[in-house]
Amino acid sequence: MTEATGGAGAAGGTGETGGTGGADEAGERRRVRVVLVDDHRMFRTGVQAEIGETARTGVEVVGEAADVDQAVTVITATRPEVVLLDVHLPGGGGVEVLRRSAALMAATERPVRFLALSVSDAAEDVIGVIRGGARGYVTKTITGTDLVDAIFRVSEGDAVFSPRLAGFVLDAFASTDAPPVDEDMDRLTQREREVLRLIARGYAYKEIAKQLFISVKTVESHVSAVLRKLQLSNRHELTRWATARRLV
Repeated sequence: MTEATGGAGAAGGTGETGGTGGADEAGERRRVRVVLVDDHRMFRTGVQAEIGETARTGVEVVGEAADVDQAVTVITATRPEVVLLDVHLPGGGGVEVLRRSAALMAATERPVRFLALSVSDAAEDVIGVIRGGARGYVTKTITGTDLVDAIFRVSEGDAVFSPRLAGFVLDAFASTDAPPVDEDMDRLTQREREVLRLIARGYAYKEIAKQLFISVKTVESHVSAVLRKLQLSNRHELTRWATARRLV
């Protein structure tokens, strides 16, 4: 689903703390134009309801997208200040959206900035989108007030992270060594990795389905694919495999 309207604007703290949005020196709230990119319609609807009351929040949602191609089309058409980007999307994931939006991010006037908003708190997901050009990464447990504050901070050029995730980024960029390539992990899709991690943490299929906004049958399908690709027999072997790689 996509929808777009016109508009413009942009502006210069880190953290995921509550704030007052975007009041300027004259005391008037400025607006930040936002595009929502997530493959779950219900989640987009929830975010829209939480932050999209422009008169109250200062956030104007100007477009939505459910996959990579839609995202690139809507972002190019609307040129928002901030894109709320899910990491796991059909068509190549959030990293592919960032790759195809590189010119918009690099624009000297009205650059488009990206804030990852994902259920995943995995280090490789965080580092991947930050290396791709995102200005921050927050998880879907964030409150509406904190999300509005994060949007305004990112629109001003700040970097914003959920507290636990900031350490991943600091560790990754403090090291000059590239992370080793894990060929087994590379065989898995982003969604399969997400299911793998939750299975390894001991979540039941119903709990995973609720966390990821998918059906139990879809969870079972992902687990079967992971076991096949990794040549494992059951979830106990899968848990040991994930633990050995510090994915839990």
